[in-house]
Amino acid sequence: MNCNIVTIPGDGIGPEIVREACKVLDKVGEVYGHTFQYTKILMGGCSIDEYGVPLTDEALETAKKSDAVLLGAVGGNVGNSKWYDVAPNLRPEAGLLAIRKGLNLFANLRPAYLYNELADACPLKKENIGDGFDMIIVRELTGGLYFGERHTEEADGVLQATDTLTYNENEIRRIAIKAFDIAMKRRKHVISVDKANVLDSSRLWRKVVEEVAKDYPEVKLEHMLVDNCAMQLVMNPGQFDVVLTENMFGDILSDEASMITGSIGMLSSASLNETKFGMYEPSHGSAPDIAGKDLANPIATVLSAAMMLRYSFDMDKEADAIEAAVQQVLTDGYRTGDIYSEGCKKVGTIEMGDLIAARIR
Repeated sequence: MNCNIVTIPGDGIGPEIVREACKVLDKVGEVYGHTFQYTKILMGGCSIDEYGVPLTDEALETAKKSDAVLLGAVGGNVGNSKWYDVAPNLRPEAGLLAIRKGLNLFANLRPAYLYNELADACPLKKENIGDGFDMIIVRELTGGLYFGERHTEEADGVLQATDTLTYNENEIRRIAIKAFDIAMKRRKHVISVDKANVLDSSRLWRKVVEEVAKDYPEVKLEHMLVDNCAMQLVMNPGQFDVVLTENMFGDILSDEASMITGSIGMLSSASLNETKFGMYEPSHGSAPDIAGKDLANPIATVLSAAMMLRYSFDMDKEADAIEAAVQQVLTDGYRTGDIYSEGCKKVGTIEMGDLIAARIR
């Protein structure tokens, strides 16, 4: 299979971690008989430096013509960077919002998995962890409170701000279908998170999710209020398989889930549209303080590449091979600085990429 991939190295450690992910993909291609062709575009601070905007129309069109997009990270240190003394629509992260909108990436997937080798880094008590956890949060990405009508006005000398949370049934249905499709490839359990005891939008959400569930009789559906879900994530994370939720709830819960894994440097992410097209990226930021020092952990980006193989190219066994290689490297005791503990073998960005690639079978 020949796959055309647009890479967006971005800023900070982005170029380093994307390089290692492509190294691993090339090894997959060698072992399994695929060809991965890469086209690089600029986005974020590097695009501002070159073109004056965080994402050009030409770059977006190039991304649209690809089979998938692999992103490193964009931006710098807010408040301590030349890129932030400008209007919000010209800052690096505006490129991320623009490409999500331009590619119609409405479904965000955030896995949270606890490796046995990193269990000591988990902030939860051992009795709460149990045998570990393996979940994926499916978040609606282009609707809800973040995209509703908003304004600030003054009435009788008092400022009042309004943000509108709006969802229609079609927006809910398409994200629910994504979640149930993913559940069919996993443990066939969806927990839909809402606030149906208070919000009309959540009551519609629950109604539509239940309609979609009828088409997936093998999948168990549960509903959970968002405040209870936040509590359950730290009390018993092992109960979750696929978590389906709207934009703001998903934003908060996915960050909570990322922290209980022990290191955000291990967490991949995908944003999908209504076809198999997606943009894949690590959950962490650009870490400009360690850029160019061979210190960055490339595992999250490598695992994002595995998600790309699984969800955009239907290469499940190839994705399994990458995930197994990462597991083997950790079992063999290799660690980058962010996940290092006494007795392990500390390696840099490049060596970690080499070690993972060498274990692709």
